[in-house]
Amino acid sequence: MFVDEAQVHLKAGNGGDGCAGFRREKFLPKGGPDGGDGGKGGDVVLIGDENASDLSQFQYTPSLRAKHGDPGQGRDCYGHAGEDLLLRLPLGTVVTDPETGRAVMEMTEHGQRVVLLHGGKGGLGNLHFKSSTNRTPRQFTPGQLGEEGSFKLVLKTIADVGLVGFPNAGKSSLTNQMTRAHPKMAPYPFTTLHVQVGIIEYPASYERIRMADIPGLIEGSSDNKGLGHEFLRHIERCRLLLIMLDMAGTDGRDPLDDYKHLLGELEGHDAALLKKPRIVVANKMDEAAAAKNCQRFKRKYRTIPLFKISCLTGDGLEELKPELLIQVKQERKG
Repeated sequence: MFVDEAQVHLKAGNGGDGCAGFRREKFLPKGGPDGGDGGKGGDVVLIGDENASDLSQFQYTPSLRAKHGDPGQGRDCYGHAGEDLLLRLPLGTVVTDPETGRAVMEMTEHGQRVVLLHGGKGGLGNLHFKSSTNRTPRQFTPGQLGEEGSFKLVLKTIADVGLVGFPNAGKSSLTNQMTRAHPKMAPYPFTTLHVQVGIIEYPASYERIRMADIPGLIEGSSDNKGLGHEFLRHIERCRLLLIMLDMAGTDGRDPLDDYKHLLGELEGHDAALLKKPRIVVANKMDEAAAAKNCQRFKRKYRTIPLFKISCLTGDGLEELKPELLIQVKQERKG
């Protein structure tokens, strides 16, 4: 199951206590202090990972902690530092404070490494307290507590292309044919219940782009009807919008009205979405009514790039695929 939100409680490791020890050897029964310091507690470290797909790792383990540092020992032996807790998060994950709603950080790059919570420092052994007036100190300090806190993780999928459309426009079929993702397909609304991110590969140039299949929107999604913002937020970081229309007008729909309503939902969620470059894909061109609707669309929206395809027959996909790469590369440079 795809999980794009998680509430977690995280704790860094405590530092190990210092040691109050004294050197005791065969010919040195009353040696000086030799208590070692405690080890530092492990940090909680977040790592951006392009291979992580969602936040399901936290569904059954919402509370996690790093290892504590080991206590110091005699003979000036320092305790081992606690092992860090490494959490690999999908790119596009926003970490927020659940009480204030303030964003703490965002994971935007593969390999990005951020220390979210610091482990406690280790305590001092009695060796540090030796002085000219106190040659046998018994003082030592305990290790400091590691930082801890509760956080909300929200995944806003980062993909190059965001595939947008009303239910049954054919988005899952297109994703199946162009990427390695395999969403469920069926002739009824809301077959896709979560975001599918697939990879479009270009073997000739050894390039690839990521395409996110956003679940079918409904009118009122920007007002959080249906799953509303849960879906729309995944579009915010896409470089290019691929708007898919059922040009055959299945179920009595008008593709021109669908396009108008889709733009309205995007604007209602975030007006900046309309400033993103977009391509319109006219699907189901193998059906009789599609040609006439396509002509109507081109007369009204002359400046919008339009690609005519049929996911059923595969027509038009070979023309669409290289155009996506061209557009994405242009946006990457910008």
